[in-house]
Amino acid sequence: MGAYSAVDWYRGVEMDRFSAKNVNALLRKNGVRASKSMGQNFLIDDSVTVKIVEMADFTGADSVLEVGAGLGILTLALSNTVKHVTAVELDKRLLPALRELFSGISNVDIVQGDILKLDIGKLVEDTMPGGSRHVCANLPYNITTPALTLFIDSGLFQTITVMMQREVAQRICAKPGSPEYGAFTVYANYHTVPEILFTVPPECFIPRPGVYSAVVKMKKHDGRILGTEEEAMFFRAVRAAFSQRRKTLVNALYAVFGNKFSKEELAKMAIECGFDERVRGEMLSIEQFAALSKMLM
Repeated sequence: MGAYSAVDWYRGVEMDRFSAKNVNALLRKNGVRASKSMGQNFLIDDSVTVKIVEMADFTGADSVLEVGAGLGILTLALSNTVKHVTAVELDKRLLPALRELFSGISNVDIVQGDILKLDIGKLVEDTMPGGSRHVCANLPYNITTPALTLFIDSGLFQTITVMMQREVAQRICAKPGSPEYGAFTVYANYHTVPEILFTVPPECFIPRPGVYSAVVKMKKHDGRILGTEEEAMFFRAVRAAFSQRRKTLVNALYAVFGNKFSKEELAKMAIECGFDERVRGEMLSIEQFAALSKMLM
């Protein structure tokens, strides 16, 4: 590490330790350059990490999974607040500094690996004590959608608080009828209650991304809206409705369900559900998709 250790650097020997100058110096000392293929943009504004942890509303009894630990800035903020942090980092080059930093901090586990390839159930069981479990991360842009899908499908986490590209955040929180509203919006809102907490400008990162970021909190729904079989049909209908956005809902459904229903029958279903047969899928709410999916069973 040269003149000062990773521990000294993070713990404030350098008063302005999160400045662009100091972060770049730390990266150079470890022979690290941000990797585009890994979607690396290192957060350098510690006020953002404080705000994330505060607005995530964690308690001292919570366990948190962090993905993309990077330089450990968010990890450190989490470790001062929650019971336990499991920090997953793909880049092996960052592990020496991370492990040195957290060597004396008992409530942090550093795990090297690709979150999309790890057994998330086993990871949680092995490293996260019982109690309320959560996700908090500055996600690499290139894995945002598959990572969120993994977290949601696992059913293991009460909340998911993540930083992502602002446009993706707007899509997740979009309302029916808006240009951003799509199949992933329906999926995310079916399983969680998402909320954009705040936006983060490019200058808070090294290297600077070409877009703004946003922090989104997604709170798990208490219960399932539909049964297992109905849920499968629900998402089949959603995928059909958004697969060809320019088509009316009836025509989009007919392309998928035409072997079972005529266009006339599908139009009748739409009317019975309370919407015009000429409506497009992007206008339907979750409740309307649920009503339609029950008729398609």
